[in-house]
Amino acid sequence: MAEVFKFGGASVKDAEGIKNLAKIIQLYKDKQLLIVVSAMGKTTNALEELTKAYAEQRDDVQAVLEGIKAYHERVMLELFGDASHPVFDEIANTFVEVEWMLEDEPQDDFDFIYDQIVSIGELLSTRIVSNYLAHSGVPVKWIDARSYIHTDNTYREGRVDWKRTCTAIETQLASQLSSHIVITQGFIGGTSENFTTTLGREGSDYTAAIFASCLKADAVTIWKDVPGVLNADPKLFENTVKYEELSYRDALEMTFYGATVIHPKTIKPLQNGKIPLYVKPFLDPHAPGTCIKESEVVITQPAIIVKNNQVLLSISTKDLAFITEDHLCDIYGIFAKARVKINMMQLSAISFSACFDWDEKRFKKLEVLLDGQFRIKYNQDLKLYTVRHFQQAVIGELTARKTVLLEQTSRHTAQIVVKD
Repeated sequence: MAEVFKFGGASVKDAEGIKNLAKIIQLYKDKQLLIVVSAMGKTTNALEELTKAYAEQRDDVQAVLEGIKAYHERVMLELFGDASHPVFDEIANTFVEVEWMLEDEPQDDFDFIYDQIVSIGELLSTRIVSNYLAHSGVPVKWIDARSYIHTDNTYREGRVDWKRTCTAIETQLASQLSSHIVITQGFIGGTSENFTTTLGREGSDYTAAIFASCLKADAVTIWKDVPGVLNADPKLFENTVKYEELSYRDALEMTFYGATVIHPKTIKPLQNGKIPLYVKPFLDPHAPGTCIKESEVVITQPAIIVKNNQVLLSISTKDLAFITEDHLCDIYGIFAKARVKINMMQLSAISFSACFDWDEKRFKKLEVLLDGQFRIKYNQDLKLYTVRHFQQAVIGELTARKTVLLEQTSRHTAQIVVKD
């Protein structure tokens, strides 16, 4: 039976990381392996900047592109010694696809442009990793995820056509795993018109779950720069604790509220197939990490999730009448139309408050759609804390010397919007 490994950007950010990936693969070379790889390091951020520069027709478009090219070339020179290796031509040809687009003035919708440009990050990383594995003597086959993961035309958040996707994976991919280690891209899919879509930011985990679900894999392992799933971000909090085991339910809740260690859509396909998910450190491959599976394990250490760059929007009717079910129906419809996801919400007699991630383009669309019927006020640059299995002392520590704008507690979860 196959296993699926996923390596994130931090694990392949430089030549040493890619060499370390190859060492991990050597440990598991007797297994049927499908490897999903993200864009290298901060490439996705750089490609987002390139997309924005192109959409705004800024003067630094070429400079941003050259920076991305130079980064990948440095890594390849460290891995292969000189520019005579065929991978240099493969990478140059991959960049050509973007260069053609950049030659013309932007005509298409921003989200469409975003997906066509940002998606090359994974194409670049997987070609480099695949060539290095082959160079190291690993029997490897590179495949294009867009031929297997079929989505609709919702750019920047492609919705997977599960029937077409599973048929393609079962009929075209399963047999290849018996003779090769297969390497493919996270984050990207393809439409029926052969355009590229992305599955949402940090969507490579979801890609691994899609392949695993359709292959009925034994397990998925996500290789990270942390020892497993921690109760908080070690960059923000001291003395974090690793969970040895989590239930699918707790993992679902944590990712829904914004825990960045796993993409939110990852868990459900694995739960449906009862496929365990391991989160392991790529610098210590023998460490046990965290296992996520069907489990009754009880969490005693509160999980703290922090979302920065939040907006708190308060919506009321223009005549200050009560907010009714009809109003809520209209408000939810407007949020859906603007593609703004609510992280926390609260209803009072005459207002509806919602906290969500700041995205300038989507916020402006939301503002325009709401303006006809409602009066709105908002605060920016806020922080949202979500604490699962909370203790009051923890909430007190988090809110000390901060202004609390909105607070909500349920049986297991507390959410607090604060301004520093």
